[in-house]
Amino acid sequence: MIVGLAIPSNFIPAMEKGFKEAANSGSLIGHPVEHLRVVLTNVASHSVDSSELAFKLAAIYAFKQCYTAARPEILEPVMMVELKVPTEFQGTVAGDINKRKGVIVRNDHDGDDSVITAHVPPNNMLGYSTSLRSMTQVKQNTIGKGEFTMEYKEHSAVSNDVQTQLVNTYKGTKPIE
Repeated sequence: MIVGLAIPSNFIPAMEKGFKEAANSGSLIGHPVEHLRVVLTNVASHSVDSSELAFKLAAIYAFKQCYTAARPEILEPVMMVELKVPTEFQGTVAGDINKRKGVIVRNDHDGDDSVITAHVPPNNMLGYSTSLRSMTQVKQNTIGKGEFTMEYKEHSAVSNDVQTQLVNTYKGTKPIE
């Protein structure tokens, strides 16, 4: 959105490169920053002191200043999980989904079975098939009767406590600059 000749046109690609470099590793946990829009509204150049490197570094500095002010959030994938379990195990399975930070969005019946639909982070679903089999065993040494499918739904912000934990872990392992 620069109007006129406030900056020589050859410095604009250097600034774009600086913004992209800064966004490639956000300061929260070092992962790329997404959902970002950069609008250049004002800039000044000097015939002696201006260089491509100076504008690239200015863009990196501007990004870092704006990044923390924007209150960035860490996103995680969320899976849509559909479970089919005998109705007698519905409460146990629903409780386990809640422990895994899942959100139950629907609960239907299909004959003698309950069909539970939930949104759950995939990290919390590791080893779930074994857990589900154990929860839906009718008798000792029988195969569990629960089954589930899982598909990607969306990315959403992690909770504040998880974000704080991830940031602290990253800062603890980050090399000194």
